[in-house]
Amino acid sequence: PWVSMDENQMKQVLLNLVHNALQAMPDGGQMEITTTEKQSVGRQGVMVSVKDTGVGISSENQTRIFEPFFTTKSGQGGTGLGLSVTYGIVTEHGGEIDVTSQPGDGAVFKVWLPNRQV
Repeated sequence: PWVSMDENQMKQVLLNLVHNALQAMPDGGQMEITTTEKQSVGRQGVMVSVKDTGVGISSENQTRIFEPFFTTKSGQGGTGLGLSVTYGIVTEHGGEIDVTSQPGDGAVFKVWLPNRQV
């Protein structure tokens, strides 16, 4: 299936999610990237999932993770813009992004984008 999205912006979304996953696994771990067809809000689309076995994200931080300048990496070069930019790109293209995580148990970021209307 085809989605209607700027190629460079999609690269930025994936780079941001992969970068965050790698930062969450400073001692190594596993990352899995999958794509599937998925229906959401009554429309067909594509789901891209980025799953890691990193440190995880607290429920408190999950509520703020897409806010501009929010970071848990103070002093480590984090600007708090990567996930905010990612959220903006995804929603600008009619999509959705969410995260599920438990501290110590990794995280899964899911990006859903609607199929291109023919």
